Amino acid sequence: MKNFPIAKSRRLRSTPYTDRIEAQGVSSYTVYNHMLLPASFKSLEADYQHLKNYVQVWDVAAERQVEISGKDSAKLVQLMTCRDLSKSKVGKCYYAPLIDNEGLLINDPIINKLAEDKWWLSIADSDVIFFAKGLAAGNNFEVEIKEPNVNILAVQGPLSNDLMSKLFGEKIKQLKFFNFSYFDFKNNKYFIARSGWSKQGGFEIYVENDKAGQDLYDYLFENGKEFNVRPGCPNLIERIEGALLSYGNDFDNRDNPFEANFDNFINLDSEVNFLGKDKLRKINQDGITRKLRGVKIDHNTIDMYCEKTLFDDNNNIVGYVRSAAYSPTFKQVVGIAMINKPYWNTKDQFKIEINEKIYVGTVCDLPFI
Repeated sequence: MKNFPIAKSRRLRSTPYTDRIEAQGVSSYTVYNHMLLPASFKSLEADYQHLKNYVQVWDVAAERQVEISGKDSAKLVQLMTCRDLSKSKVGKCYYAPLIDNEGLLINDPIINKLAEDKWWLSIADSDVIFFAKGLAAGNNFEVEIKEPNVNILAVQGPLSNDLMSKLFGEKIKQLKFFNFSYFDFKNNKYFIARSGWSKQGGFEIYVENDKAGQDLYDYLFENGKEFNVRPGCPNLIERIEGALLSYGNDFDNRDNPFEANFDNFINLDSEVNFLGKDKLRKINQDGITRKLRGVKIDHNTIDMYCEKTLFDDNNNIVGYVRSAAYSPTFKQVVGIAMINKPYWNTKDQFKIEINEKIYVGTVCDLPFI
């Protein structure tokens, strides 16, 4: 598949770090929340190998924040998600699927509770701010909803602890997963969470001052030379192997949270009120007819610009691959697919057409590793 350049415009926003990553050799972009998001540097496989062994600094400013504050902020945030947040605590991060009145998925943000009446929804790629504003208006909630100027830097990889403690002190190593706190560096205070879109460990730094963020970006590279630091970005291979789902790729507004394997984040027995609760109860009672599964395909390449159909020996549809890439670890293509119920058991086989040839694949569990 031929690649084409992305034409920049005011509508497609750059980030405070764009000049730096371009100087460092970013080789491709994607678009995420109407912003540029780096997709590769040296190559997908070279970036993958480096991420799994060293430390990378990512420009993930495209992971935008929806700030909801005010008297009714907790009511609105709870209305949007099927996860029970009634016992949520300030300083913690909550992975929380957002659903509409039909019980279908809108987004899957990390919800950061900054105060009892202030929340940041760190969103995947969909316009959650308009969803929130519509609900607030329709329910006459007393809230303020805005997109703050927050541009995240992620520090990811097995040596991320070493680099971050060098800048912010040993205390940062005590930060627990999906918790956040504030750390000082060079007369600036940074909101830092133990989180990130990789399974290699790391941190996300929520930067609220562009100049401070640019300076921090430079400091991370200056102090990271001994750890073989490089620029990086969310890696397609690594995130598929770890089953880190992508809204708009692996699931979208056609799917419900049971189909996306979000069962642990659906609290139907709680007293909290959220959209689509009755719909989800019925889905849970009736059962689902498809769900996301892993697939392994006996081939060494695949282009994913649309869903690819899986079929059995009788040409019945098994399901659809939604994301896939060649894995250097498994020496074959691995992917995330929506599989129909008769075929979703592990080791069920299927066929797939790639570049006008037929290849064999197998259904498997997620994550791969």
